[in-house]
Order: sequence, then structure tokens, then C-alpha cells
Amino acid sequence: MIFVCLFTELGLGLNAYFCCMTIDLRSDTFTQPTPEMLEAMFLAKVGDDVFGEDPTVNELESQTANMFGTEAALFCPSGTMTNQIAIKCHTQPGNEVICDHMSHVYIYEGGGIAFNSGSQVRPLVGDRGRLNAALVATAINNDDIHKPPTTLLAVENTANRGGGSCYDFNELIALHQLCKENHIGFHLDGARIWNALVAKSENPAQYGQIFDSISVCLSKGLGAPVGSLLLGKKDFIKKARRIRKVMGGGMRQAGYLAAAGLYALNNHIERLHQDHLHARQIGAALQQKSFIGEVLPIETNMLIFEVKGNRTATAFAEEMKSHQVLCIAISATHVRMVTHLGVSAAMVERLVNVIEGME
Repeated sequence: MIFVCLFTELGLGLNAYFCCMTIDLRSDTFTQPTPEMLEAMFLAKVGDDVFGEDPTVNELESQTANMFGTEAALFCPSGTMTNQIAIKCHTQPGNEVICDHMSHVYIYEGGGIAFNSGSQVRPLVGDRGRLNAALVATAINNDDIHKPPTTLLAVENTANRGGGSCYDFNELIALHQLCKENHIGFHLDGARIWNALVAKSENPAQYGQIFDSISVCLSKGLGAPVGSLLLGKKDFIKKARRIRKVMGGGMRQAGYLAAAGLYALNNHIERLHQDHLHARQIGAALQQKSFIGEVLPIETNMLIFEVKGNRTATAFAEEMKSHQVLCIAISATHVRMVTHLGVSAAMVERLVNVIEGME
């Protein structure tokens, strides 16, 4: 805010200020706490969470569980930890976990399913990171001593590598029914579930009714500096709390972090609409350029698009960097951009102008 005041005093205004800032579209994990969030953190009441005595952590867990209609919740440092704890709770060594081949739990969690749970993965090729009941049904192992028992289905909503794609809730209901019929656990990696809820006008309680466990992140679109929660029944969370301890995830005066999460839940969910609008505006500009191929459907705050012609994805990202725009080449031909609360309307306007000027 000091820089904003300086620019204003010089008569340059906010537009000039934002024009000098780097536009960081690498991920929505690059958000910074707002001044109001920092104040909430500073004023938090804390205790020892390992002893269950941090009042702010307890409030965050209770509020999130109530939102999703689950019995309990567990605050953890990261979404990778909540996912891995859930998988450990649902499986035994030698079991098999079904997920999409682009799932975060499969490709971005350091081989955690094998390392932590001793289970193997059956990756399926879905539609932009989304599975359907007919496909999953073909992959469930029957009672055969030659095959590992299928004990868990994990889905991701929104799907990161699918360009922020959202599940149709009716398909999730069908998957829930399939899991129930086959006595398989059903886990949701909801790192960006808040974006899906806003985009699809859904109620979080719908999800609590069909999933056995749910992981939700506070440190992405909601803008908290750190933290995720694992949701489920009381006995499941009791087991999860022990596993969190084993993994080194027990925190002491964690209320300072939980306060940021509470502020995010109470103030930053509805504003996700703005991030989705910004993504569509950037996507519309990209689609007008001859060197841009396919742009995956933009449902939430993510853009994944193909770069063609004389440019590689890496070259495109470097060209963007020269304009103080950061994005990620996720393959030789594809780039990802992610909008978030750190990306203003003025920044989006500036980026659109940059894209329009590219040849």
C-alpha cells in the first residue's frame, strides 16, 4: 500500500501502479494475504492444536465441516497431506486406487500413494481429468487373488490438468453409487472445489452427502497463505489425526494460520466469479491469435492453451516474461495461466493489450 500511496501522490493513479507490477499467472498459490486477512491472523486466539486446544483451529474445522455437512474436519499444512492422509485411511498395503491419469494425487504428490500407503494406482484416461461411472466400472478388480483389491476411487474437482474443468454433479452421484455397490471408498481432491461450487452454483453440502472424504484447500483461490482441511465422519477424522501426527503434520499454535482460512471462507468465495471472468477475457484474446491453437474450455480460473507455429510453449512463456507476465509451459506445446485475487482488472486489461500486440 506504500507504493500505491506514492503513485497516487505523484498523480499517476492506480492504473499506472498496476501497469508496473508483475502479473503472476503461474498458479493461484502465488496469492498474498490481504491487509484484512493479516489483521485477522494478528488478532487470532491460539492454543496447542495437538492437544486440541487451539480455539481458532477448532472454529475453522467446525465451520468447514458444517459447510459440507460432514461430522468432522482436520486442519493440515497442505492439500498433498490431506490427500495422502485420506488415501492412507482408505487403503492397506497391496490395495489399488483408481484415479484419472492426470490426477494431482498421481502425478504431483511425489509418489506419495506408494510411499505412504504401499498401494498401487490404476490410472484411467478420462475427459479432461474427469472420470465417469462406466469407465470406472471396467477398472474395479473383482475378488481374484491375482489382483490387488480396489478399495478407493479418488476424483479431482476442479481438475488441474483439465484446465480447471468441473464435474457434472449427476456424474459424481453415479460414481458414488458405483463405489457404494462395490464397497469402495470415494475421495474428493477438492483443492479448487470452491471454484467449482461458484462456477456451477452448487452447495458444498451436496458434496458431503456423497463423498467418504473430502480435501479442501484454503491457499489457492481463497488466498490464505497456507492450509487445507480433510473432512469426513468422526471416526475417520480420528484415524486421520493419528496419521497426521505420524507424518509430522501436528502443529502447535496453528490458530494464526487458521484465522487466515476463516477470513478466506467468510470473504473470498463469491469473489471467485471475478477470477473466472478474467480467465475468459484472457482466453478470448488468445483465441484471436493465429499462433494459438486449441484453448481448453474455460470453466473456472484456469487457461490451458496450445502454442503453434514458430513458437514453442517455453518461448511463449519467455516472451510473456519480457512483458512482466509470468506463466508456465506445462509441455512443449501447451501453456497454463491461472487467475486469482492477486490479478486485478487493470492487470487483465494490460495483458490483453500485450496479447493483441503479439504477431
